[in-house]
Amino acid sequence: MGVQRCHHLCRGVLTMELTQDIASKLAAIALGHVAQEYPNKLDHVLTCDADAMGPRALHPVFFGSFDWHSSVHSWWTLLTLRRLYPDMPEARAIDELAQTTFTEEKLAVELAYMRQPQARGFERPYGWGWLLYLHHEAALHEDREWGALLEPLAQAFADNLKGYLPILTYPITVGTHGNTAFALVLAHEWALGRDPALTAAIETWSDTAFANKTDYSGWEPGGDEFLSPVLIAALLMSRVMRPRVFANWFDHLVVNNGWIERECHPARVSDRSDGKIAHLDGLNLSRAWCLRGAGRVLRSEGVGGEADALIELRAQAHLEAAMPHIAGEYMGEHWLASFALLALLRQP
Repeated sequence: MGVQRCHHLCRGVLTMELTQDIASKLAAIALGHVAQEYPNKLDHVLTCDADAMGPRALHPVFFGSFDWHSSVHSWWTLLTLRRLYPDMPEARAIDELAQTTFTEEKLAVELAYMRQPQARGFERPYGWGWLLYLHHEAALHEDREWGALLEPLAQAFADNLKGYLPILTYPITVGTHGNTAFALVLAHEWALGRDPALTAAIETWSDTAFANKTDYSGWEPGGDEFLSPVLIAALLMSRVMRPRVFANWFDHLVVNNGWIERECHPARVSDRSDGKIAHLDGLNLSRAWCLRGAGRVLRSEGVGGEADALIELRAQAHLEAAMPHIAGEYMGEHWLASFALLALLRQP
C-alpha cells in the first residue's frame, strides 16, 4: 500500500470512529505483510548450532510482519476486522489465509517453542498480552475453530503470566515492549469471565503498582517510545478501578497538575524509515486510545467537564497526526495498523 492511498485513511477520523472504508484499508495493510517472512527480527536464544533456524521454521504461524509480536497483533487486526466487517472485500482473503495458518500442527510448534527453558522470557510481557488478545478475538469467530486451536497456546501464556506477576516487584514503565501495564490491559480483557485467578492477580498487582501514584511529571516522550508510560498505566487502572475512584485518581495524576494541557501533544516523527523513531507514530495512536478510554470513564461518572473536552481534543489531535503515516515505510507499516485499530474501536 502506497503513501498516497494511506492518506485516505484520514477520512472519517474527525469523529474518531471506524468505518468500513478505513477497515478495508487497514486489512489490506496487514494482509500485505502478515505472511511476509523477511526482513525479520527474531527474539531467539541459541543453545547450539541446531537452534540456528529461520523464522518460518521456528514459528510456522507467526513468522511474518518483521517480528513475532507484530505478526500476532497483525492477526488480531485481521480477525477483528473480519468480524466487524464480514462483507468487506478483504474478509474472504483473511478467512482463507487464517484457515491455512491456524492449524493444530503449526500451533503445536509454537507451543513447544515457548515451553523451552531458554524461552522463559520470550516476548515477555508484550507478546504475551497480544497472544491472549488474539485468542480473545479468535474465540468470537464461532464459524471457525480458531479459538479452540489457539486456546492451548493462550492458556500457556496465561499460566506464565500468573507465575510472573508475583515475582515482578516493580512495574516496568518504559514506553516500549517491556511495559507491564500495556500487556496487562490486554491480558485483563482476556481473563475477564475466563480465568478468575488471572483476573484477580492482575487487579491486585495493578492496585499495588499504581493506585498510590499521583502528580505525574515524567519526561516523555522518549525518542523511541510507542507508549506513554503514564497514560497506559491510566488505561489499565480505568479497567481495574471503580469508575468514581479512577476519575479521582486520574484527576490527581495528570489533570490538576496541568500535564495533559501542557505536555500531552502529538509527537513529531523526524524519520519514518528508522524503526525506532517510527515508534513515535505508534505513541500518537496509543495515546489517542488511552485518552479515549479515560474520557469514557470520566463521562460515565459525570465528572468530565472541561477536562473531558481537553482529553477529547488531545485524543483527536494525536489520531490525526498519525493516521496518514501508518503505511508507506515498512518500519511502521508492519505494526501501526493494529494501534490505529485500538484507537478507533469503541472502548470495552
